[in-house]
Amino acid sequence: MSAAQAGRAGRRAPHPHRPRCRLRPEGPVSTARGARRARSLRTTLALAFAAVAAGVTGVVGFLSYDSAAHLIRTDRQAFFDEVVQDLREQVGQRNLTPADFAEGDPDPGSPLDDLDSPADTNVQVLGPGGDLVDVGHPKLPVDDDAIRTAGARTAGTYTRDDVEIDGETYVMATVALGDGRGAVQVAQQFNTADLLRELQRRTVLIAAAVMAAAGLLGWWLARRITSRLVRLAETAEDVASTGRLDVAVPVAGGDEVGSLGRSFDRMLGRLARSVEDQRRLVQDAGHELRTPLTSLRTNVSLLRRIDELPPAAREELVTDLAQETRELTDLVNELVDLAAGKEDDEPVEEVALADTAEDVATLARRRTGRTITVRAVGDTTITGRPAQLQRALSNLVDNAAKFDARGSEPIEIAVTRDPDGGVRVEVSDRGPGIAAGDLTRVFDRFYRAPAARSLPGSGLGLSIVQDAAAGHGGQPFARPREGGGAVIGFTVRGAVNGASNR
Repeated sequence: MSAAQAGRAGRRAPHPHRPRCRLRPEGPVSTARGARRARSLRTTLALAFAAVAAGVTGVVGFLSYDSAAHLIRTDRQAFFDEVVQDLREQVGQRNLTPADFAEGDPDPGSPLDDLDSPADTNVQVLGPGGDLVDVGHPKLPVDDDAIRTAGARTAGTYTRDDVEIDGETYVMATVALGDGRGAVQVAQQFNTADLLRELQRRTVLIAAAVMAAAGLLGWWLARRITSRLVRLAETAEDVASTGRLDVAVPVAGGDEVGSLGRSFDRMLGRLARSVEDQRRLVQDAGHELRTPLTSLRTNVSLLRRIDELPPAAREELVTDLAQETRELTDLVNELVDLAAGKEDDEPVEEVALADTAEDVATLARRRTGRTITVRAVGDTTITGRPAQLQRALSNLVDNAAKFDARGSEPIEIAVTRDPDGGVRVEVSDRGPGIAAGDLTRVFDRFYRAPAARSLPGSGLGLSIVQDAAAGHGGQPFARPREGGGAVIGFTVRGAVNGASNR
């Protein structure tokens, strides 16, 4: 059989240039600005950064403040204890008198110099009876314990008290000079409130600066992160409002946003191909339907004069009408199946193509009365869609029987295992064969060579074979058969999701 006959492939006339397809929005579409929420993701991220920074800074600031306050108190306490201990060692090692601690002592190496050197240390000198020999600045209180210490016989004996002078808290120690000679009082102000308040103020300022910096950093980072998301959103709004699928999608970056852009771009590409395929299918279907509809309209017009026609003409008219309605029905059914894409919804399971070939041969023998042989070699089991594969194989056998209707030799089905792991299905006949110029076109939708246009058919049979092969990771093929005839078939490897060429 000829290639044109084998494919029944084309009454289609060339179509004019097709404009880009546009999708009509199904409802009102809001703009990107109108759909934007009151608080953008950028602002949310900036506030989140600031909140996290505030929490962390607050905890760290509190712990730092508490530790610093404790260290300040401990340090001042240790410093005062050291002053008192040095004084005790001096009075214990040297026979000192109150005059040695008096401010008027001209000796540059006097003990008073050692006591005055520490900052904020207040010194007051008591006589044997607790009398004031040298008054401190401010004056320190002299209580009974201080008087007793001044009269103590052992040098270095001391008492210690917390006293309040002019509303300020001091820690005071009274150290005996020994042998009842008097005592020396030293005091340091222990009110650290001002220092701690200053520390607190600085901690708050630093925390505020950190929060502001974190907010700015968060806004900057959020702007960098969300700028591509904003562009993607604008692209999506553009697609929704205009229906155009050929828009440029920002796909830069190797992170999740870049991956989202690439997925969105692939989705638009797939949608554009699907819309283009549907539009082409509608145009091709309209073109193909004109021929049988025109013929039907002509024959129907003849029905008005059927009483005037001779019996032979009447029989021919009725036969033509029946044949044209069958062709039209077959064409519509195939178009519906192609447009609906039912094959992709079919469950995937293990399919033994050798068994499928036997089933197809049995049905074809009953319909055509032809001899059909099946030859299977090796394991022909794949994972696929049984109904889709059976229909593809049935189309091949029906084409062979149709274009080799007067043939006496059997139609041969061969199912073999390919070296690459797939399965190869071939249907061979002894019909007119395939012209070299038609080899690359017999699987196109609606393509029919001039020699095959007088034969019945829709021109979709081999297109369905091509879809089935592509949906199972393979491809169709056609070639002349040695000694005359044609070999048409396909290879399959296994079901592929979304691989159909529709």
